[in-house]
Amino acid sequence: MNFRISQHALSEIQRRNIPLDLLKSVLENPQQIIPEKNGRHAYQSQVDFGSGKLFLLRAIVADNNDPAVVVTVYRTSKINKYWKTL
Repeated sequence: MNFRISQHALSEIQRRNIPLDLLKSVLENPQQIIPEKNGRHAYQSQVDFGSGKLFLLRAIVADNNDPAVVVTVYRTSKINKYWKTL
């Protein structure tokens, strides 16, 4: 799937110091895709940003567009809040 990163997402990536290669990895091979509001999806994976601690990297994507639009990106330590066990 092709992705376009919105201007808002680009500014959040810079502000939150999220490496683009990690984002690309999550978009291309997410551990989970979770439904969100307004028909969007959270592409998410558990990632080590180099500190030895796992964070959840979440990209909120409007994937009903072509190309899909990354609306925002963030990392959180609250993995249990967002992680879905099947």
